[in-house]
Amino acid sequence: MARTVLVAVCAIALLGGLTGPWPAVPVVAVLGLVVGCWPILAEAWGDIRHRRMSMELSMLLAIVAAAAVGEWSTALVVTVFVLAAEILEDLSMDRGRDALTDLMSFLPSDVQVRDGDQVRTVPLDEIRVGQTVIVSPGGRVPVDGTVVAGRSSLDQSRITGESMPVDVAVGDRVYAGSVNQVGAVEVAAEKVGAQSSYGQVIDAVRGAQSSQAPVQHLADRLAAYLVYLALGGALVTYLITRDITATISVVIVAGACGIAAGTPLAVLGAIGRAARTGAFIKDGTHLEALSTVDTIIFDKTGTLTEGHPQVAQITPGPGHTEGDVLAAAAAAELYSEHPLGQAITAHARARDLRVGRPESFDYEPGRGLSAHVDGRLIQVGNTTLVPGAPASTNADPEQTHLTPVHVAVDGRFIGTIYLADSVRASARRCVDDLRAMGLRVVMLTGDSRATANAIAAQLGIEEVRAELLPGDKLAAITTERTAGHTVAMIGDGVNDAPALARADVGIAMGSGTEVARQSADIVLISSDLSDLTSTVQVARRTRRIVMTNFIGTIAIDLIGMTLAAFGLLGPVLAAIVHVGSESAFILNSARLISGRRTRRERSLP
Repeated sequence: MARTVLVAVCAIALLGGLTGPWPAVPVVAVLGLVVGCWPILAEAWGDIRHRRMSMELSMLLAIVAAAAVGEWSTALVVTVFVLAAEILEDLSMDRGRDALTDLMSFLPSDVQVRDGDQVRTVPLDEIRVGQTVIVSPGGRVPVDGTVVAGRSSLDQSRITGESMPVDVAVGDRVYAGSVNQVGAVEVAAEKVGAQSSYGQVIDAVRGAQSSQAPVQHLADRLAAYLVYLALGGALVTYLITRDITATISVVIVAGACGIAAGTPLAVLGAIGRAARTGAFIKDGTHLEALSTVDTIIFDKTGTLTEGHPQVAQITPGPGHTEGDVLAAAAAAELYSEHPLGQAITAHARARDLRVGRPESFDYEPGRGLSAHVDGRLIQVGNTTLVPGAPASTNADPEQTHLTPVHVAVDGRFIGTIYLADSVRASARRCVDDLRAMGLRVVMLTGDSRATANAIAAQLGIEEVRAELLPGDKLAAITTERTAGHTVAMIGDGVNDAPALARADVGIAMGSGTEVARQSADIVLISSDLSDLTSTVQVARRTRRIVMTNFIGTIAIDLIGMTLAAFGLLGPVLAAIVHVGSESAFILNSARLISGRRTRRERSLP
C-alpha cells in the first residue's frame, strides 16, 4: 500500500510540473518507477526464469517502453494502476484464506476433562479417544463424540450449516466446532484432532487451497495466450502505424489477470462456502467435476434411508392394544443387541411405556427370542417361533418392504410389529431439487426389489436397480460412464467404496464408514442430503462465474486492443480499462467468499 501511495505521489508531482533537475529524465519519475516496478520486476524475472509469459512481464515492457519514449507520467500512472490491481487481488485472496484461519482458531485451546470424580484442564492436542470432555454453556465442542451426560442446545451452523439450534441429550452425536448454548454436557470423545469432522474440514480446505483444478490450468494458459496476442497486436500496430503511443496502449489494455487470479479465487471461495454449509471437498478438481455431473446415483441403505430399522406399524390381535403388544415385545427385547430388538425398545421408550425386565431369555438365530417377564413367557420373532402367528399379514399390501415381528404371551398370539428402514427426512426434498436442476437420479441397492421399489416410490425415483452385489454397483457405474454420463455416486458403506472411487465424483455420508469417507472425493459431514443439493449448486455457480470471467476478459481485451491500435484509447485510459476489467472479474469471483448462509438462504442464483 505504501509503495502504491509513493508512486501516486510521484505521478501527481510530475503532472504538477516537478520535472527537475533534468526535464528529460525527471528524478521524481525515476524514483517512482524504481520503487513501484521493483515487485513487478521480481515477478517478471521469475516468469522469465520459468519460461512463462505473464501479465507482469507484459506490463513491465509497456512501462519501460513508455519511459523510454519520454512518457514518464504515463509510465507512473500505469504503474499505480498495476500496483492497485495487485492490492485488490491480494486482499481478495487473503479474504478467501481467512476462512481457513477462522476455522483453525475457532476450537478452544484448553479443554475440561472428567477423570473419575476429578475435573482437570488439559490442552486440546492432548485429548484422546475415550476421554470424557465437559462443555460448559457458551463453550465450543472440541471433539466428535456422543453425549453421556446433560442436555443442551447446540449451534452446529459452523460445521453442518444448520441454522436452527439442535437439541441434544444422552446418546446424541455432537460435532467438533459446535457451540453449546444452554446447559453443560459431557461428551465421550470418539474422534479427535484431524480425525474429527472439524479437523477434516480444515485439512480439506488447506489441501484444496494448495491444489489446482483443471479449469485453473486452462485459465493460466489462456492468460498466457492473451499476453502473446497483446504483444503480437502491439508489434503489428507499430509496423503499420509507427505510433509508439498506440503500440504501448495495445500492450497495456490487455487484462488477463481477471482470469489468472479470478479462477483460483473462485475455487477457493467455493470450497470455503461448501465447508461452511456442511460438506468438505478434498480438491478443486472434484469441485469442477461436480459442476458437470448429469447423473446422481444413490446407494439406498444409510444414504437415502437412515440405515437402521424403526417401528413403522403395530397391528394388535383381538382383545389387545398397540401398547400391550409393544410393551410385551420391548420387555423381552430389553437386553437384546439385535437391530430389530433395539428399534422396538427405543420405540417403547419414546412412547413412555412401562416395560418389565426379563428374568431370563433365549435367542434362537433365524427365529427370534423367548423371555420370561413377570412370570409370563413372551415370544418375539417370526412364524416359526411364535405360536398362532398368521402366515400372511394384514399390513398395507403396498408396503411390502416392512419386516413383521410377531409377539405371543404364554403361547397366545397378541399382535405383530412391523419395522422398516425409514427414509431420511431430507431425502425427498433432495431428490426433487436435483431433478429440478435437470439431473438424472438413479438408486442402486443390494436390498430386495420389493423394498427398493417401495423406497423409490416414496422418493419419486424412477430408475432403480436392486439385489446388487458390490461388484454389480461398480459395473453399473462403469456402464453409466461408458454411455457418456458424468456420474456422482453417493454412498456410506464399505461395499460402496469401489463405486465411489470409480465415479467421476464420489460423495460419502459423514455417518458412513471410514473406508467410504476415504474413498470419496466429497464428504457430507452431517449426512443431511440438503447439503448435497447446496454443494452441487455451489459447484455450478462457480463454473458460471469462471466462464463469465473467461468470456468477459476475452471480449474486453479484443475490443480494447482494437480501439488502442486505432489510436482511440490512450495509455492512461488503456490502464483504466485494464485495471477496471481485472478488478470487476476478481470481485465477481470474490462473491463466492461470504459468511455463513442458512439452509433457508441456500437457493443460489
